[in-house]
Amino acid sequence: MEKWTELRTAYHVAKLGTVSAAARALGAHRATVNRHIDALEEELGAKIFIRNPKGYTLTELGEDLLKAAQKTDELLEDLVDRARGRDGRVEGEIKITSLLPIASVLMEPIAAFRLANPNCQVTLMSTENLQRLEYGEAHIALRAGAKPEHPDYVVQSFGRVGLNLYAHTSYLSRKGKPSDLADLAFHEFVMPAANESRLAIWSWIFDEIADLKVAVAANDPLVVREAVLAGLGLGVLSAFDAEGRDSLRAIFPDNEDWAVPLWLVTHVDLHRTEKVQEMLAHIKALQRDANAITGCGTTLIG
Repeated sequence: MEKWTELRTAYHVAKLGTVSAAARALGAHRATVNRHIDALEEELGAKIFIRNPKGYTLTELGEDLLKAAQKTDELLEDLVDRARGRDGRVEGEIKITSLLPIASVLMEPIAAFRLANPNCQVTLMSTENLQRLEYGEAHIALRAGAKPEHPDYVVQSFGRVGLNLYAHTSYLSRKGKPSDLADLAFHEFVMPAANESRLAIWSWIFDEIADLKVAVAANDPLVVREAVLAGLGLGVLSAFDAEGRDSLRAIFPDNEDWAVPLWLVTHVDLHRTEKVQEMLAHIKALQRDANAITGCGTTLIG
């Protein structure tokens, strides 16, 4: 294919959602954008967009095209950064995704990265949804749980985060602290969404206690944390949730079997780009700084 200009135009339409927005971004006329899309679809012999009143939606072919265009755009941007960045700084945007409860661990690395690269915007997406790195939805993902198995992903261990059953001091003052496992049957619980209830610590509790008394059920981990902080019941929280909150008390001793693995994930095509490598270097520095994790019950290992 020789229609690189048309491909770039289609990429901007897909990314921004409308011809008008793409035209503004490219400094082109709407008619030029439409002509580029028509020429590209004629070259491919198939539609890449479905036109509708709200904008342009990608077809399946368009999704594949966007995947290729995203990688090309990122690699060209990195090449420009390397050509211009004789002072070692990068520009543009770097997108990071993580689960909300563990996003706080990224703040220190992001601050260090921004100090070194003030012209590079960091977009942090804290979501339960898995961003598709192969479509450029994120450059770096911090994921928890089973090791990602995508063949095009570069996956690196980022240690493990501890989990425990916690209660607020206000709850313990009313109900008392469980003295043993059997005592849990007399306590009230804040229950999480179904996916979190499959964690090893919840499996252990369910195996031991047949009928838990549920005070609050929530589908958002932040709501679970806030309910526990409000003294509504016992709840499973991460070490990140408990860090710096002296009013929270762990019910059981730390158990490595309850810890959840963390993974730094990048796409193989963008893994070696300058901005991704520099951000990874700042994040990995956290692993080497034992003082950054002392007291939070988290082990970050290389």
